[in-house]
Amino acid sequence: MTQTRRLEGTVALVTGASSGIGHATALELAREGASVALVGRREDRLTALAAEISEEGGKALVVPADITTAQAAAEAVERTVEGLGRLDILVNNAGLMLLGPTPGADLNDWQRMIDINLMGLMYTTHAAVPHLVKAAADAPRQVADIINISSVNGRTAFAMSAVYSATKFGVGGFSEALRQELGRQHVRVSVVEPGSVDTELRTHNSEMVQQLIVAGLGDIERLQSQDIADAIGYIATRPRHVAVNEMLVRPTEQG
Repeated sequence: MTQTRRLEGTVALVTGASSGIGHATALELAREGASVALVGRREDRLTALAAEISEEGGKALVVPADITTAQAAAEAVERTVEGLGRLDILVNNAGLMLLGPTPGADLNDWQRMIDINLMGLMYTTHAAVPHLVKAAADAPRQVADIINISSVNGRTAFAMSAVYSATKFGVGGFSEALRQELGRQHVRVSVVEPGSVDTELRTHNSEMVQQLIVAGLGDIERLQSQDIADAIGYIATRPRHVAVNEMLVRPTEQG
């Protein structure tokens, strides 16, 4: 654990915590002293992560959930508050990237991305906001955070990613409006936009699409999950009067 433990006494909820950025973020926030609710669909991985956090002296709560329904998202938030006592930080990380040409696309793939990338994020946020407002009025920090994981595709649309980009542009719009609504209550809203990160996200695509992704990136050194976890940790540990509203993090060589 870090010596400073700047998030001591706080509670964070991380969606999509079973792998990649979510996994790394949960560890990062726990090392800063936060108790962490681990939300995701793969309970075995969440349990293993909770054990890892516990071994490092932290505290974690396993919350298996599919946040693509409003009820499940609300229940995940309530389980967090009941189990850990409060909610100070929400990291909306769960996401799906299914790329390919728009003509002839599988509409089920479109719906799945909308359900998790956009609706899941909004459902979880809706359920969390009252608890975050309450935490922001209380010790230890008197500030709360919603940190939404978007993408470079939420700033620039690319061929083969029409609906994925649409969901990530939506995350940006939702976040900015919410920031304006909650700022006076000291609930900060931030968007993190990763470039190419070496996670399993791209493996959800066909072999052909995966080859196109690799060809497009060339032999650049890609980001690691910890790089984005570092960014999230930085945002969450700023002083009460400092809000990092948007952070774009790309590999140095990415065009």
